[in-house]
Amino acid sequence: MRGLCNGTRLVITRMRGRVLEARVLGGEHDGDVVMIPRIAIPPLTSTTTHSFMFMRIQFPLRLVFALSINKAQGQSVRYVGINLRSSVFSHGQLYVALSRVTCSRNIKVLLANEEPLTANVVYGEVLI
Repeated sequence: MRGLCNGTRLVITRMRGRVLEARVLGGEHDGDVVMIPRIAIPPLTSTTTHSFMFMRIQFPLRLVFALSINKAQGQSVRYVGINLRSSVFSHGQLYVALSRVTCSRNIKVLLANEEPLTANVVYGEVLI
């Protein structure tokens, strides 16, 4: 369907009250212009004490910009958010992720509820 699926990157070129005009970035449909209408989203549960049901109407989009740690080398960004709910592959990756931000106040780290999963692994036998 014209290259629109989860994960498709778009640039919004025009905003109207009921429709967004966007250009597809990358992939087979790179450069295509698409129209995205507002859709009605019913509530998750239908248990209500009212004789009417609320219906939310919104655009089916999520604003996001993400950059993998491996693609971040050499980049400088203003804000960095790091999800550490699952472990990074190595300390090098964590260093790269933390060092991309231009100001340390602009780093946000999401940790798991339990102990942090990034361990400092040193193999002494390799250093001897």
